Amino acid sequence: MSEGKVKSRRRLRVCLAVVIGVFGVFGIRLFQIQGLDASAYAAMAVEAGTAKSTVPAPRGAILDRNGVELASSVDGLTLTADPKMTAAVAPQIARILRQKLGSRIDYFDMIDKLRTPDSRFVYLVRDVPAWTANKALKAISDAKLTGVFSEKETLRTYPGGKLAANLLGYINGAGKGVAGVEQKYDKTLTGTDGSSTYEVSPTGQRIPMADSTVTEMVPGGSVKTTIDRDLQWYADQRLADAVRESSSDFGLAITMDTKTCQIVQMSQAPTFDADTGTGMVDSNTVSRGVQNVYEPGSTMKTITMAALADQGKVASDTPIVVPSGMTIDKFPIGDYWEHGTLHLTAAGVIAKSSNLGTIVAAQQMSNQTMYDYFRRFGFGQMSGVNLPGESDGILKNGKDWTKANHATISFGQGISVTAMQMVRAVGAIANAGKMCEPSVVSSAGGADGEKAEIPSKPGKRVVSKDAAATVTRMMEAVTAPDGTAPAASIKGYRVAGKTGTAWRVDPATGRYIRGQNTVSFMGFAPADNPRFLTYIVLDKPYSNAGGGSTAAPVFHDIMSMALERFGVAPSGAKNPKVDQTW
Repeated sequence: MSEGKVKSRRRLRVCLAVVIGVFGVFGIRLFQIQGLDASAYAAMAVEAGTAKSTVPAPRGAILDRNGVELASSVDGLTLTADPKMTAAVAPQIARILRQKLGSRIDYFDMIDKLRTPDSRFVYLVRDVPAWTANKALKAISDAKLTGVFSEKETLRTYPGGKLAANLLGYINGAGKGVAGVEQKYDKTLTGTDGSSTYEVSPTGQRIPMADSTVTEMVPGGSVKTTIDRDLQWYADQRLADAVRESSSDFGLAITMDTKTCQIVQMSQAPTFDADTGTGMVDSNTVSRGVQNVYEPGSTMKTITMAALADQGKVASDTPIVVPSGMTIDKFPIGDYWEHGTLHLTAAGVIAKSSNLGTIVAAQQMSNQTMYDYFRRFGFGQMSGVNLPGESDGILKNGKDWTKANHATISFGQGISVTAMQMVRAVGAIANAGKMCEPSVVSSAGGADGEKAEIPSKPGKRVVSKDAAATVTRMMEAVTAPDGTAPAASIKGYRVAGKTGTAWRVDPATGRYIRGQNTVSFMGFAPADNPRFLTYIVLDKPYSNAGGGSTAAPVFHDIMSMALERFGVAPSGAKNPKVDQTW
């Protein structure tokens, strides 16, 4: 046999051996796939031919007391693209998106996204209302352009814009509540996302009529607040006007139903709009009504007088000799007007807002007794309104008071409070001596419609009914023609009130800033059968602003609206005549 034939046979054997070996490997592998790991590989094959998408659960609504939506969720879309498909037509797509979505789109930045190298996926714009996004997608389709896709989202919207923004709060990019009711009731409002798994073609398109698996989403529950939307809207506007006209740094307005301690209106200016992002800086998004502390000034005189009346130490006609001035611990103290020795009744001290008269009256109480009453009225502790970030305020322990502390705290300096604490405390006087915790939410529940009522806690008595009535008569003298706030009077209604003007404290130094004040007015009506209490605070207004001249007119307008809105009948009698001098 020739040498050539031998070599050919050898090559043939080698090739045959290689072929047999290759088929052997394939055979073994096939046996492994089909016999040993059949189920695992079948699952992988299904997975490779399926796609899974999230079905977002809408966040629950926040409602006013009448069921009107204050915050709700709407359908939205996030637009995405496959740059491999959009790179060549990026300018055309970017132009359409700019036309349909407006300022949300930067034309040149969008072109860069559509041309992202080495990528098959890129986000173009997130959280677009569905009806707006669909217009853009239709325009792209009509232009015979491809490569732009969408993902379902739910968007948070606030139909009232700035309305009650600091009470409602807002959500962050992850959909979590950041402040206010949105944060406090985040678990209730947050739903459970569902999912949809379906078969797709090799090109990624969904196969019609093919098998699919759906896990239903569970919407978030709703929260019903105690706020009245119409009253809230009016108060927001009126307060914003007052802040602007008085050149104040900020303003607060809170109205409470004295019978139930439900907050029916809670305004702040300046504020923010979570829908548009306008004004969303820390100084605006903080809820000043429960988080900011300040020295309240003369509105605190009502608490001092209530403590004295409860001990039987003063009545509205109790005579008080008011000196022209006092020096306590080398600290000179006077009234806002110069005078000689005055003969005022206790009601006159409140009506004229005399610091010196209040000090004289308060000297009948020891440090510990006065401190105990202030604690009883809720100072130095949270109000119980159950909102995030609430401050305790600052009330120095009575054991550490100096004579000057005792004197100044009696008229509202040297003590720091929140507006909600003041509302709660004076609300006890309006409620015949019983103090309850203010509330902003009446019920919360699931999407199935079953809501859990949030019961109000029973009130606790802080002073006697007679003591509360005595101080109410004193406060009615404030709104009389010869009082410090006749602008707070409301035709047809008896109105009890108290002005407040306090020096502001510089946070950097802890010292008072002369010429810078916080002015306020606290009042309730009808005084003979109280239904609503409204508190107005204006911080750092123009230099000659006062509680009676600047804050009282705002009180008048908001309280008038509340009485009308809730159909409160006028008083059956005129304000009683209260002697202010003796």
